[in-house]
Amino acid sequence: MNDDTRNDRSQNSSSPLWIVDAFASAPFTGNPAAVCLLEQTASTEWMQQIGAEMNLSETAFIRPLEANRFELRWFTPEAEVDLCGHATLAAAHILWETGRLALDEEAVFDTKSGILKAVKESDNIRLDFPAEPVAPVVLPEELIEALGFIPRYTGRNRLDYLVEADSEDTVRQLKPDMAILRNLDARGLIVTSRSSSGYDFVSRCFYPAVGVDEDPVTGSAHCALAPYWAKRLRKSELKAYQASRRGGHMTVRPEDERVLLLGQAVTVLTGKLTI
Repeated sequence: MNDDTRNDRSQNSSSPLWIVDAFASAPFTGNPAAVCLLEQTASTEWMQQIGAEMNLSETAFIRPLEANRFELRWFTPEAEVDLCGHATLAAAHILWETGRLALDEEAVFDTKSGILKAVKESDNIRLDFPAEPVAPVVLPEELIEALGFIPRYTGRNRLDYLVEADSEDTVRQLKPDMAILRNLDARGLIVTSRSSSGYDFVSRCFYPAVGVDEDPVTGSAHCALAPYWAKRLRKSELKAYQASRRGGHMTVRPEDERVLLLGQAVTVLTGKLTI
């Protein structure tokens, strides 16, 4: 253990920690995220160790900077990521729920993807994220093998591949080859289709390369899905459902180079670090 990690343990050993179900209106649905509030700066190594210990798709670390502004970083069990929606929603939820921000205050986060903002909107939290539109690409042969079907469309942005399937049933029944996906030259894979169950579109998201075989509900994926389906369906507001085993829903509003993501969150555990 290096000196930085020892210092992190002593400085942040009493940091409060929460587990929050994000993009969920009831416990045990949506996507669980751990949220850790730091009193001091912490090393990447130490935060990665905590992320591995939490063993959730994301652990968010928030550190106060000034007024309503916070540093925010996200870690899977295996890697730090550049953008995460559900853990940002969870972090904002905790700041308001614990009174660290007033309900009418905006939460402002400094992240690897720039400034992200969150506000309360009725019963929802509204996240202001960068749009991540995809551009058409030729699907690698190994990805076709992993999927087991020929997509209607294949695109890619700086983060992920996105493929459109022929139906919601295809999306829901998909069992991709994780060993192949683990070696993709991208963070992961988004599979989507128009919905036949009352939403505008459905999706599933797979990220074995960063230690998450299937993510329950993925806000950052909707930064690609929102502009894609808004153009296809000619709608400015869309209802989205991520058809994982836990399942989760959100409303998305593409706005120029931004995407607004609206969802709810529920706290299921409160504690503190003891290391």
